Amino acid sequence: MSKQGNIGVTSENIFPIIKKFLYSDHEIFLREIVSNAVDATQKLKTLSSVGEYKGELGDQTIRIKIDEKDGTLTVSDRGIGMTAEEIDKYINQIAFSGAEEFVEKYKNDAASIIGHFGLGFYSTFMVSRKVEIVTRSCKEGAVPMRWSCEGNPEYVLEETEKADIGTDIILHIDDENKDFLNKDRISGLLKKYCRFLPIAIAFGKKQEWKDGKYADTEEDNIINDTKPAWVRKPSELTDEDYKKFYRELYPMSDEPLFWIHLNVDYPFNLTGILYFPRVKNSIDLNRNKIQLYSNQVFVTDSVEGIVPEFLTLLHGVLDSPDIPLNVSRSYLQSDSNVKKISNHITKKVADRLEEIFKNDRPQFEEKWDNLKLFIQYGMLSEEKFYERAVKFALFKDTDCKYYTFDEYRTLIKDNQTDKDGQLYYLYTNSLEEQYSYIQAAKDKGYSVLLMDGQLDVHTVGQLEQKFEKSHFVRVDSDTPENIIRKSDAGKVELSDDQRQALQEMFKSQTPAVGKAEFYVTFEALGENTNPVMLTQSEYMRRMREMSAMQPGMSFYGEMPDSYNIVLNTDHVLIKKVLADQETACAAEIAPIAADIKGWEARQADLREIQNAKKDGEESSAEEKEDMENTNSRLDELKNQRNAILSQYAAGNTMVHELIDLALLGNGMLKGEPLSRFIRRSIQMIG
Repeated sequence: MSKQGNIGVTSENIFPIIKKFLYSDHEIFLREIVSNAVDATQKLKTLSSVGEYKGELGDQTIRIKIDEKDGTLTVSDRGIGMTAEEIDKYINQIAFSGAEEFVEKYKNDAASIIGHFGLGFYSTFMVSRKVEIVTRSCKEGAVPMRWSCEGNPEYVLEETEKADIGTDIILHIDDENKDFLNKDRISGLLKKYCRFLPIAIAFGKKQEWKDGKYADTEEDNIINDTKPAWVRKPSELTDEDYKKFYRELYPMSDEPLFWIHLNVDYPFNLTGILYFPRVKNSIDLNRNKIQLYSNQVFVTDSVEGIVPEFLTLLHGVLDSPDIPLNVSRSYLQSDSNVKKISNHITKKVADRLEEIFKNDRPQFEEKWDNLKLFIQYGMLSEEKFYERAVKFALFKDTDCKYYTFDEYRTLIKDNQTDKDGQLYYLYTNSLEEQYSYIQAAKDKGYSVLLMDGQLDVHTVGQLEQKFEKSHFVRVDSDTPENIIRKSDAGKVELSDDQRQALQEMFKSQTPAVGKAEFYVTFEALGENTNPVMLTQSEYMRRMREMSAMQPGMSFYGEMPDSYNIVLNTDHVLIKKVLADQETACAAEIAPIAADIKGWEARQADLREIQNAKKDGEESSAEEKEDMENTNSRLDELKNQRNAILSQYAAGNTMVHELIDLALLGNGMLKGEPLSRFIRRSIQMIG
């Protein structure tokens, strides 16, 4: 029998379209034809098991061969094969409704082209100038057939000779794709797409070192594991089996923390193993480590849309025949099975974490630092996961003790609730840099949490919304007394002149630190509290930290850091600095201060005249000039006073020592200022 004809399509442009729009995914052809070979082999097994095929199954290994000389790549199976009628039905008829619609609908989604139009076999024309099929059906008396096509609608179908059942697909690789005749290239693609297919796949022979070089042996080089761990029953696997499989998937990775073995058959089919890796302090570096399979055929390692975003931090394998071999984003967004699978995986992950927490809390706490980023990411991005995770998520304090949210609230509620019933969670993001603040809080009997992770600033914001009457405040944002007000603040007993004197002395001598801005404030904190502390607004600091991860908040990142130099007016050293200044500067400042008071009185009179005017009535030119002269004279006098105070403070070692101690306690004293501080401290001790 010999036959010529045209492939049944409604457009003669199908082959240029295939080449053009599948070209970006051209390597996928190998997956398609090997998958077809696996299907044919498994179908033969099924026919044999039900008695419809009476012959011997024989060696069902799928074999892949490269002939560089002839420029061919051949995939051979011993499966069910095809008759002439089946070739006509399955190869010559393509479910294709028109080139224009095809291009418009699927031009940006090469994977969908294959999946929607049954073009798996025709993906071979992306890389071939000619494709041949040599096949013999397993049906009794079937005649071997050869089909060939040169990348146009014309084909030739004729009888041939073939001793055994099965199919050979022979690709005559075109000049633009000669890399698919490279052994290493094909080996890499087989490892990527076919390493866990259920039928043995041979590519060449195993090699051994002999006479100073590698030589082929007689043994087939089987490139796949036909029974990977996820298709076996959990009862058959030991912990070492799971770890070994993980090492196969990720050879250079650390040992996983633990894993989940998924096995669902209703209302959808899903198997797989998900591993919890030792998560480093970076989200992006650990993404795309889950491999998606469909009946052991690799589909993709970009599983966004199939699993919730936070679960992309997990590693492992998912296998579901309910997800099509050729996944498109539009499919994922609308398919009900995909949504069910996503929800199920989230539930199983939460179940597993809660199980470990309940059954082996010491192990859970030991692994918390590695789990923390993953769990926080889930709580921030998935409300359902938050509702589960709130039972086992942990706080870690500066003494490395772990608490559930409820446990920690019970621990601090009596001592860290202010006079208005607000509960304060104190935290630090650096044990070393904020040590003095941590110690000051502990001296008050307060507990301090360690929150130095990448997502802690976002978690803090979430928990403030979830927890009733609760605030999270970094321990260096204010003095302990001000963070948690137990009673009304102590009264600062300073006159306006004294406030101005202290402000000018301390601000004028504060060294420049990057773009930081410093403001002098006063608190009556008691004799035993530090004389000077450096604090930073919790709100502004948190906004700056969040801006580093959220581009839309970048304007916060451009703002300078703002710090308060808090002077404790109850401390003996602050009182001494003020008393010494008043004694040393009295003679110079007294006449200037008297002039300032006189001009301030004149300024007040002018403002009163201005305020008494009727609406719309303007000040006279003389009045405006008088106000300008008064303001100018006041500025001049204040500058004279400030210059005297600044000059005095420049020579006052106590002022410099107190400022530097505050900066040092906040990790902000570096370089030359630090060197000066050390020299000064030695001189003061001597």
